[in-house]
Amino acid sequence: MATKHTKARKRYFGAPLHIQSKRVSAAVSDELKEKYGTGSARVRKDDSVKIVRGEFKGIEGKVTKVYSSESRISIEGVNREKIKGGQIPIKIHASKVMITNLNLADKFRKSSIEGEAS
Repeated sequence: MATKHTKARKRYFGAPLHIQSKRVSAAVSDELKEKYGTGSARVRKDDSVKIVRGEFKGIEGKVTKVYSSESRISIEGVNREKIKGGQIPIKIHASKVMITNLNLADKFRKSSIEGEAS
């Protein structure tokens, strides 16, 4: 079933927020994979992640902001210098990181992730 690329792009970029947030998912570390029985999870604020590809490979830090519409996240400690001075956070694509520690403060998230383990 062929689809026009213009329609596919419209569906991708004009998707509702609950579908866009599903795109902001990343692989989980081997320990979490063993513990919860899932290979990937949505990235949320205060999750600890490790960058596995790109210029900032190897850096670990907490997620400070999630940009659902761009499928990108900002991580503490990953900044660049502005020409006028000051720091600006760099947005990293969610597929280029690995979740090392989940933020389970939310009851709904905790029950859904621990439900996958059983």
